[in-house]
Amino acid sequence: MDLTPHVERLRYELGVAADAGGEDARALAERLTAPLESAARLVLLDALSEAADEITRDLAPGSVEMRLRGREPGFAVTPPPADEPAPTDHDAADAPGGGAGGVAPPDVDDGPMTRINLRLPDTLKARVEEAAGRERLSVNAWLVRAAAAALTPGHGDAARPPARRPPRGGQSLTGWVR
Repeated sequence: MDLTPHVERLRYELGVAADAGGEDARALAERLTAPLESAARLVLLDALSEAADEITRDLAPGSVEMRLRGREPGFAVTPPPADEPAPTDHDAADAPGGGAGGVAPPDVDDGPMTRINLRLPDTLKARVEEAAGRERLSVNAWLVRAAAAALTPGHGDAARPPARRPPRGGQSLTGWVR
């Protein structure tokens, strides 16, 4: 993949923006574009590397690797093994929202994403990883589907708020902390 057209486009856009500032701004932009070329290439490489990592998480057990040849990136795609057995009806029944009585989860892939930390007991984590592997999904994708299926109307008592545990030691704290 040749990054030169993208770096040239950035140089052009910087020149267009500098034109609005007059001759001094244009001269400054011309002096800055050469040193910024290396920084622009590094930023593009970082973005491509992060994209390859994200695709790999969703493609597991397949992968996408970014490789450099000289100054130019390339990609090596390893598809998931084709000899893995197709999911059975039993596996589908174990899937969130799957099986005969399950409800397909709504499409939750659109909209902004939020990162959370989730702590699971080791045994539950292992079961989640196993279930995600059976469906050929990343753990994150499997958990998103499980949460969406649990919140789908008509899926058990998901609409009812969970029961609260009694506070320990007679004290209860609520609110937000920064």
